[in-house]
Amino acid sequence: MAKKWGRLLRSWMTQKMELPQDVMMDLPRITMIGQIHIYIENHRGLLTFTDQEVRLLLKQGQLLIKGSSFVIRTILPEEILLEGKIDAVMYLNE
Repeated sequence: MAKKWGRLLRSWMTQKMELPQDVMMDLPRITMIGQIHIYIENHRGLLTFTDQEVRLLLKQGQLLIKGSSFVIRTILPEEILLEGKIDAVMYLNE
């Protein structure tokens, strides 16, 4: 019950204070440039990295990125810049 009220309060504050939802609701911010770059902010860590798949931990679930020739250009505690050919970006509720 407390989680539900917390979510409702954050949603209300986001609307009333005109704050970005990714900041108030702890959501990832994903910026893609075509199929060659993807920049993800506000993730919880890198779970898997291969040249064809990247899996990131989110506050709720995971983010799966599939493609080919992946290279990590920048990695910080809550940010990652990935380069390669991006075929799919999927949210997983695991």
